[in-house]
Amino acid sequence: MEKHENAGALTEADAKRAASIVEKYRAGMGLKIVGQQALVDGILAAAVAGGHALLEGVPGVAKTLAVRTFASLFSLDFKRIQFTPDLLPSDLIGTLIYNRQTGDFSVRKGPVFTNIVLADEINRAPAKVQSALLEAMAERQVTIGDDSLGLPSPFTVLATQNPVEHEGTYRLPEAELDRFFIKIMVDYPSAEEETRIISSASNCSGILASGKESEKPPVFSPEDLQFLHNAADSVHCEESLVRYIVSLVSATRPSSVKTSARSMPGYAAKSGRSDYLHYIYLGASPRAGIAMFSYAKIKALFSGENWVSPENIKDAAYDVLRHRISLSYEAGASGVSADDVISMILNAVSLP
Repeated sequence: MEKHENAGALTEADAKRAASIVEKYRAGMGLKIVGQQALVDGILAAAVAGGHALLEGVPGVAKTLAVRTFASLFSLDFKRIQFTPDLLPSDLIGTLIYNRQTGDFSVRKGPVFTNIVLADEINRAPAKVQSALLEAMAERQVTIGDDSLGLPSPFTVLATQNPVEHEGTYRLPEAELDRFFIKIMVDYPSAEEETRIISSASNCSGILASGKESEKPPVFSPEDLQFLHNAADSVHCEESLVRYIVSLVSATRPSSVKTSARSMPGYAAKSGRSDYLHYIYLGASPRAGIAMFSYAKIKALFSGENWVSPENIKDAAYDVLRHRISLSYEAGASGVSADDVISMILNAVSLP
């Protein structure tokens, strides 16, 4: 996404237009996706921010369907890549093809050359494939032979991961995890939502109906994503809230807790800070603060507000930090999750 050159206060007209886009988007997703509001909003938020999202959930909770539906609503090119242990980097980014007649090599582009990439079961691919994907995510380009080729704009990777099955999987490196704007936990639907899912099954194979034949989902354009990006940039965030974000991110770093408390005493943690430090092996990078700042603005925009509130930041903290905090052995032994640690941090760090 391009930065808005004249980012200022969000006007009432722009706020209304953004609210209309978000409302129609949710309605369009609702024709195929029952519930899963966090997933629906999270996918849009990642695309608006120009970032990538990691979607973690068991099979059958509509992760792939949600990504495919999102791409169709915004008229974006979409490719699904099934990650497997035998996948090669060339299967992802493409390769050089030798032409016998001319004696030259030509580039055959891989499926990563698209707007929306669904990296299905991303943790099943080996290190070389992860490295190739990391370049695409970080640099918006890939290297084939001696050439670096730019990727289309917008470009968003939406990767899925199964939290239960770990046989034949590879742990994602921290550098790649840090490149994901947010990580969304996709849970089972509620009993009411699952009743609606079963009732809407169109045939014995369980394919879900997308609504009545006469109902056409609203179709947006990539320019609408750019507009939402610019509108989010214009959402106001007080300087005190920026310092609050810095305090939250600093609180995830055991080695810098004392320094942070001395340099920013007004935002130092309360006495309960030591209760969670032994659960953290490695804290979040400065990229987490940038993501939390952007995500809080987007959450405010989606809520129809033109300023960021502390609640927006608290809501953003979970999706931004859960994949950027490396837990210690003691956390695993005690059954403490990343979300548990984030809750402890939110309770420990003082509000502005």
